[in-house]
Amino acid sequence: MRQSYTLTSHKAGLSPGTAVYVGEKKTEDIRISLIDYDKDSFKSEQLANVEACAPYLNQETVTWINVDGLHDAILIEKLGSLCGLHPLTVEDILHTSQRPKIDVFDDYVYLVLRMHSFNREARKAEVEQVSFILGKNFLLTFQETSGDTFDAARERLAHNKGRIRKMGADYLAYALLDSVVDNYFAVLENIGEEVEVLEDALVVNPTPAILHNIHRLKRETIMLRKSVWPLREVINGLQREEVPLVSPGLSFYLKDLYDHTIQVIDTVETFRDILSGMLDIYLSSVSNRMNEIMKVLTIFAAIFIPLTFIAGLYGMNFSVEKSPWNMPELGWYFGYPFALGLMAITAMALLIFFKRKGWF
Repeated sequence: MRQSYTLTSHKAGLSPGTAVYVGEKKTEDIRISLIDYDKDSFKSEQLANVEACAPYLNQETVTWINVDGLHDAILIEKLGSLCGLHPLTVEDILHTSQRPKIDVFDDYVYLVLRMHSFNREARKAEVEQVSFILGKNFLLTFQETSGDTFDAARERLAHNKGRIRKMGADYLAYALLDSVVDNYFAVLENIGEEVEVLEDALVVNPTPAILHNIHRLKRETIMLRKSVWPLREVINGLQREEVPLVSPGLSFYLKDLYDHTIQVIDTVETFRDILSGMLDIYLSSVSNRMNEIMKVLTIFAAIFIPLTFIAGLYGMNFSVEKSPWNMPELGWYFGYPFALGLMAITAMALLIFFKRKGWF
């Protein structure tokens, strides 16, 4: 999070609407992919430059232009100018730390949200910003990196499955939003599996590694919560009547998507409570273990205190020759066995006393 604040500070002093990329530095080329379709035709290709998008923006077919990579501000600004985007919209697209939101303009609707995915190799959740520009018969999507959760929608488009090819660009936007929300469930499923494993390990042997994993999962659930809570308002914004680019027939699907979002929020809150409880259990277990150690040490100390007193008493060595009251045991034939026996009896008596008290 601190890195995002640092990157944002680089924009200080610039005028509003200045196209400046705010995000991690990247060197790979930006990829522009295009899918153009209607109920009878389908076309998919990679575009070499922004200018190649122009012929598809004023057709009756539905056009989906996806941009992988935002680090070339000039290219993004050029595409925004070609599509008639407001400079503030272009600025928001290039700012990769945006809060999920919706902005309604005369000719298009701008949506921004967070796309979560689970990296199985690294065993952690990854997140990136995705921006949507919904216009008449076209949809633009901007992603930070290549790789997304939209492959299912692409397959449905390519093989004409379901109603997606028969509907407009607004339904395509809904389908992609639905893919993002569905992937939230996939991330939560992996978090749930890790939580179950940690719960079992926590009971058997609470270790610092478990504490580290608990904190990691708490961070992931917090990030997911920050992504999903504002998404509710985005979906509500699409359902409002003042969004002319969204057909009334889509409201039922958006309501279902809203319900899924609420379900994700409930699951996230449940995991947050579970992880907080696990953290309390870990701290209690560590505290109990420390108390057990301190109890054992205290018992040993309590046993050796009288033994130390006996040893110190007979270590004073007052001369018997000076007075008959000066340590008569020093000249006794059985003095040493007597002292050892006294120590042993004292130690055994204390052990029996502690045992009867149930202190160990």
